[in-house]
Amino acid sequence: MAEKGRFDFCTVCRKDTAYTLQKQNITKTIKDKKYTFSITVAVCDECGEEMSVPGLIDKNIQEVDEQYRTYEGIVSIEDIENLMKLYKIGKGPLSLALGFGEVTITRYLSGQIPSKEYSDIIRAALSSTTYMREKLHKNKDKIAAAAYNKAINAAMQIENLFSVSDKMLSVIFHVFERLEEVTPLMLQKLLYFIQGVSYALDGKPMFPENCQAWVHGPVYPEVYNMFRDFKYNPIEDARFAIFEGTEDELTENEKRVIDLVVNTFGEYGGKVLEKITHSEAPWKNARKGYGDGIPSNEPISMESIKSYYVEKNIKYDFSSEGGLKKYIREVL
Repeated sequence: MAEKGRFDFCTVCRKDTAYTLQKQNITKTIKDKKYTFSITVAVCDECGEEMSVPGLIDKNIQEVDEQYRTYEGIVSIEDIENLMKLYKIGKGPLSLALGFGEVTITRYLSGQIPSKEYSDIIRAALSSTTYMREKLHKNKDKIAAAAYNKAINAAMQIENLFSVSDKMLSVIFHVFERLEEVTPLMLQKLLYFIQGVSYALDGKPMFPENCQAWVHGPVYPEVYNMFRDFKYNPIEDARFAIFEGTEDELTENEKRVIDLVVNTFGEYGGKVLEKITHSEAPWKNARKGYGDGIPSNEPISMESIKSYYVEKNIKYDFSSEGGLKKYIREVL
């Protein structure tokens, strides 16, 4: 789509003119192979000729680089940075761990494009903790003990993510994609509401995990353990880079259910969401016999969640954001 409202000097018109940013296809030959790239050009609104505006050449270089990597299946600089964050490892140690020269990753981060062979190694390390651990073990003698131990411990933390189902991981990843900030408390409540709305609209659970009636509302223990270190702070977890694309495993209907919850319950902070769950029968019934502030691990049965949300759906119609927002307002 063209972008208007910008001005710069047009060498044809010999004056400052408005210009429009447009997309233009160009053909380049790289290593005897032809590629078509879509780049951004500035077109003078008065004479229709291309203009040279500040920053556009750098933008074109970036556009061509990104598209070339996509064409050839080459990892991006962001992929390499994510790998470093995932395993808490520096550029030199990562290079050696993967079997490269010590400065190879540094060159890649500066813009040099990896070979397909080296790119595939980086991608395999990014997508498989087993593969990365094998590389670390194989090249252990080349890496400082502190760097090796930190990377191995990070791998163990990543593997903790697999304590939950693939569907739960996909749901969490989708929630992270939709919301800028999610605290552990907020995430727990959103997962509970997603499960309830799934029962209401589809008659089945979104994921197989059971939650428990903790003091601060419904909690999925496995998810709690994954993010406990964040306490009351927003979750910023590089480990989830390994699940990039997992939300594609969700059906369109499942994404719709999650989005309904995110667009309604997701407007509130964790403490407000906790208050909502405290007013609902599934949590209250599971907490019977426990005083305020007394810990419990009592399960909240899936049947109780289903029964409650199916009933409320009849009254409020949870298939629309309006119905969910009306329910939230009345509860609060």
